[in-house]
Amino acid sequence: MASDVSPSNGDTPILEGFKARVRYWAPAIAVSLTTFIVVVNASLMNVAIPTMVDEFDTTVTVIQGAVSLYSLVIAALILPAGTLPSRHSTRRVLAVALVAYAGGTLVAAISWNTTVLYLGWSLVQGAAAAVIFPLTFTVLTVSYEDDDRATAFGLLAGVHGVGSTLGPIIGGALTTYASWRWGFSLQIVGVVVILFFVRYVTPNPLSESRSSLDTGGTALSIVGATSLVVGFLLSGKYGWLVERRPFVVGEVQFNPFGTSPSIWFLGVGLLAFAAFVQYERRLERAGKSPLVPLHVLTNRPFLAGVITYNIRSIVSAGFVFIFPVYLQAVLGYTAFETGLALLPYSIASILFATGTTGWRKHVSPKTLVQVGIVCMGVGLLVLYGQTGPDQTIGRMIVPVTLYGAGVGLIVAQIGNMTMSAVPTANSPEASGVLNVSSSIGFAMGTAVLGSFFLGRFYGSVVDGVLRAEHETVSPAQRNDLVIALEDAAETATEATQQQFLDQLAPAQRRLLEGIFEAAMFDAQRATLLLLVLFVGLLLVASTFLPRQIPDADDGTDHSESPRGSTGDPSETGDHP
Repeated sequence: MASDVSPSNGDTPILEGFKARVRYWAPAIAVSLTTFIVVVNASLMNVAIPTMVDEFDTTVTVIQGAVSLYSLVIAALILPAGTLPSRHSTRRVLAVALVAYAGGTLVAAISWNTTVLYLGWSLVQGAAAAVIFPLTFTVLTVSYEDDDRATAFGLLAGVHGVGSTLGPIIGGALTTYASWRWGFSLQIVGVVVILFFVRYVTPNPLSESRSSLDTGGTALSIVGATSLVVGFLLSGKYGWLVERRPFVVGEVQFNPFGTSPSIWFLGVGLLAFAAFVQYERRLERAGKSPLVPLHVLTNRPFLAGVITYNIRSIVSAGFVFIFPVYLQAVLGYTAFETGLALLPYSIASILFATGTTGWRKHVSPKTLVQVGIVCMGVGLLVLYGQTGPDQTIGRMIVPVTLYGAGVGLIVAQIGNMTMSAVPTANSPEASGVLNVSSSIGFAMGTAVLGSFFLGRFYGSVVDGVLRAEHETVSPAQRNDLVIALEDAAETATEATQQQFLDQLAPAQRRLLEGIFEAAMFDAQRATLLLLVLFVGLLLVASTFLPRQIPDADDGTDHSESPRGSTGDPSETGDHP
């Protein structure tokens, strides 16, 4: 469905062919570049936090609040924003979202206090990103078919991985040698380039009739997504069920019956989504237009893809959180060296994401996904075995490449498999559901794996000190000591560890240096094993995927007898 633009009469056949290919792949280029700058934007903020704290004369908590609010705005608005292409021109929605994103970027770049930063980055950019994320899947679904669609999805996922790796390097270089503001300013240039390719995106809305916005479903989806993300974000510090420390807002403490606030937010989120499903069912039975059609929510191949995608997001979020922290806090790598260590992951993921889409003619896409999952697990297990003082970038090349290849094999198929399970006309709603699931998965992965990693680290430090002092304490006292250490000083990075150690006497410093190192190795090994368990859960979830790419547009249930099962290229309708 790429735009059909006639070549100029003076062009040579070769030039005409080149222009035709550019026009054909322009939608994929547009959404891939858009994803790249949005991912780099998030990385930039994380790297620039210390510098921004000094420049705005504020605290780390305030700047991290901007990061958290950005994530919350995206999670809250993705589902309703995903329905916009059903009522408006897909091209126009993407162009307006990009212009709004550039506007928020400009405000953030010139911000003179944290209020302006919150407005530009957290609110305006967050809202624009909420429109952009589901649009990426929608644009690819309506623009391509078969192997070309799989290639486009693979390119999107590969670029996302490259952005995740290069983001800290770019952000660190700009923050160190220029200013974090340049990181925002350069994104505006990127938006201008992307708008050139956006003109080849289909201009038509995906529905012939413009239905009104489902306000009730929108409200419930916002409450559900926001509550779940907040619950996961709070769990690491305040506990999952029982309170680890008081949760105070203003001067009001909220710890009913001694519980953590996380369990209440998570409960509200789950109830809101349960009410959302019931509300959508009632709305559809009344002949009205729900935010998400019921047949999308009950589509088994689609839901299997959503669950698999969600668990993959959990694993990815955990890996990109713990691995860079470990490299910098224990092995002493700089941001550049960390990016270099992750480079094999990026290269392997983008190569396997874009270069293996045609393999489904010979091997079931489900099998390719499961092979990718096994590769991820093996890569993590090898990293587990290598964890220690003698670990080097050279030794990590093989497991990191293996992990990246696994990710590439999965993303080359899973996005296409999931989106193809619903009719193209419902791709905006399906894309919204998939992106909400992914956002919640990333929040959950960061919370679960991050809190486990840090908890294991601080716990090992306390245990090491107690052993050195030949002291024995009760589990409750040990927990109090862990919380006290967390509150006393952030010691999970090399810089903060050194700052903490410099305040101690030489004998104490020598003792704690060894304890810190041993604790970080212990935390890394334990968290890698937990990641492997999640990979095992991912493998179980993948068994519910259809054998082949379904085709919902032909009106047939393909969960058991999918198109292309014979492997005959003539059955797939591939583009020449």
